[in-house]
Amino acid sequence: MKVKIVNKSPHSLPEYATAYSAGMDLRAHLEQPVVLKPLQRALIPTGIYIQLPEGYEAQIRPRSGLAAKHGIGIVNSPGTIDADYRGEIRVILVNLSNEDFAVNDGERICQMVIAQHAHIQWESVSELEESVRGEGGFGHTGK
Repeated sequence: MKVKIVNKSPHSLPEYATAYSAGMDLRAHLEQPVVLKPLQRALIPTGIYIQLPEGYEAQIRPRSGLAAKHGIGIVNSPGTIDADYRGEIRVILVNLSNEDFAVNDGERICQMVIAQHAHIQWESVSELEESVRGEGGFGHTGK
């Protein structure tokens, strides 16, 4: 599938690291480093703009290496880029560690996964069909 992209950063286009990768790394597009203090969050620009086809979204997910090594996550994970959004992709990073973390220009800050989705129509009913699970949730299988 081809997707239109505008790259206003000096960095290469997002790409898959391996043949079976689901996500592409996005890089920070910064004029100067952004320092995240513990529990601080910041909106980090990427310089990337995309035009997805109808029925698709881009999911913005944390990078496992940043999370494990530095405690850096994404506040609204996964973030959603809708097919009709034409603005710059920006990422809400949060520092969940006890130490300052500097985000530098060109640093890989998240993964972007393109996913297909469906639109539904609600059908109002008076009750739902029974299932094996029923109303079990929030740890019910661990009993």
